[in-house]
Amino acid sequence: MSAPCSESTLTDRYQTTVPEPVRKVLGLNKRDKICYTIEPDGKVVISRTDNVESDPILGKFLNFIARDIEKNPQRLQAISPDLVSRVQSLVAEVDLDLDAPLGDEDE
Repeated sequence: MSAPCSESTLTDRYQTTVPEPVRKVLGLNKRDKICYTIEPDGKVVISRTDNVESDPILGKFLNFIARDIEKNPQRLQAISPDLVSRVQSLVAEVDLDLDAPLGDEDE
């Protein structure tokens, strides 16, 4: 007897919805992270990622920036009040809910 199978479809942007039975088995909630492990035989195992906020690429980038600041502190410049005002005016009317589901136009 084979294991149960759940399917989902990729959108044009390569996004998909994790099927409910898979979400339940993994104990996934909104904004949780999942890990795809590629096995030598080509099978892919999906698992729940621990909620440790660790991004190896971001970490390397931040380390690079920190080293550059240490080596070249003369390059640091304060953000001008005009730029701060400009950015604030550009986002003042933006209403963003990171927990809201994607709309059809976003998929």
